[in-house]
Amino acid sequence: MSRLAEHPTVKRLREKATARAPEPSTLDASWLREVALAAGADDVGFVGVDRPEIAAEHEDIRSLLPAARTLLSFVCRMNRENVRNPSRSLANLEFHHTGDQVNEVARRIVSALERRGVRAVNPAMGFPMEMDRFPEKIWTISHKPIAVAAGLGHMGLHRNVIHPRFGNFILLGTVLIAAEVSARSEPLDYNPCLDCKLCVAACPVGAISADGRFDFSACYTHNYREFMGGFTSWVESIAESRTPLDYRARISDSESASMWQSLSFGANYKAAYCMSVCPAGEDVIEPFLNDRRAYLSTVVTPLQEKKETVYVLAHSDAESHVGRRFPAKKAKRVSSGLRPRTLRSFLSGLSLTFQRDRSKGIDATYHFSFHGAEERQATIRIRNQALEVEEGHVGTPDLRVVADRDTWLGFVAREQRLVWALLRGKIRLRGSARHLLAFGRCFPS
Repeated sequence: MSRLAEHPTVKRLREKATARAPEPSTLDASWLREVALAAGADDVGFVGVDRPEIAAEHEDIRSLLPAARTLLSFVCRMNRENVRNPSRSLANLEFHHTGDQVNEVARRIVSALERRGVRAVNPAMGFPMEMDRFPEKIWTISHKPIAVAAGLGHMGLHRNVIHPRFGNFILLGTVLIAAEVSARSEPLDYNPCLDCKLCVAACPVGAISADGRFDFSACYTHNYREFMGGFTSWVESIAESRTPLDYRARISDSESASMWQSLSFGANYKAAYCMSVCPAGEDVIEPFLNDRRAYLSTVVTPLQEKKETVYVLAHSDAESHVGRRFPAKKAKRVSSGLRPRTLRSFLSGLSLTFQRDRSKGIDATYHFSFHGAEERQATIRIRNQALEVEEGHVGTPDLRVVADRDTWLGFVAREQRLVWALLRGKIRLRGSARHLLAFGRCFPS
């Protein structure tokens, strides 16, 4: 240690530290806001890490920057007409370029803080993410609840943050800072969402319901077709094809070209129509208020009447929705590519894949007991077109399922056949098997 203390670099650092005035323990909020705006942000807010609204993020925050005290949340505007255009190449170009801008803005803010001697990190706006966790949570931090806590908007019916001025034509960024800030932001005291239901009308898979329900699996299967799960499904189509002709019978030339484009230039969204049609926000709302009929004909109808392939799970609510509401669109059955590998992801994922319309008429309680690699008990109820999942065994079951963990997850992933699992005793049923068939009807994969 004595030799290290005499090193020229160490000596110079010691001299600089002695000469330099100590940095303030609290950053001035006005200064930090100007730094963010100069870096290219369009609006900024500050949130203390101890805020109860973001309690679900505390563990992730600690893993990214244990010394974090403040979260800087910011937005970057997108060009609205690009996002609204029926030619989705324009919309995706806007998503990609604004996403790159968000990452660059966050990096500039961190660089400015680092020059001042303040530790900070900037998680990605979207991708790259922690893919070793897939299909469980792959993102390092959730930007939406932080933006809401920072007063940058509220969640709309379509599950996007709506900024009071810019509407939902924004992308979000977050910077974690190991310092206090002199002023903190508060959530908006109103929701800019107009509850106009245009997002409900435009969604090609019916993922958004007027009563607030959101069908995650429908949105994920179509809009994110060329992302993680859809890519896996495409690769499996290649592997299963016996010949080039067999492959072309499964995947059209345009679909192959689209996948190449996503691999080359960044994964493309298939819809995001809910964002396209949203009229909320001070800078956005005027055309909608002035002439709603014209707004519908120029913004909403072109997306509804667009001829396109819509990707759905077989026998899903989304498949029925396409056939019922959008005669110009063609539904194509695909796999979601989502395969839970733990009981936690299986049980938590049920609410994301539950098909409300398909559950009509079902009134059943299930007791699950898992053994093997994981020991766990759970109660699942399906009644009144609603799903409940609880830890442990509650109430009187209509069907008891006792299963080896790996065998059950293999069955869910269609890697194990139920008949063989029953014959080998890896899955045991007590009660009518019709209840298991009813259960499967509510969770297509």
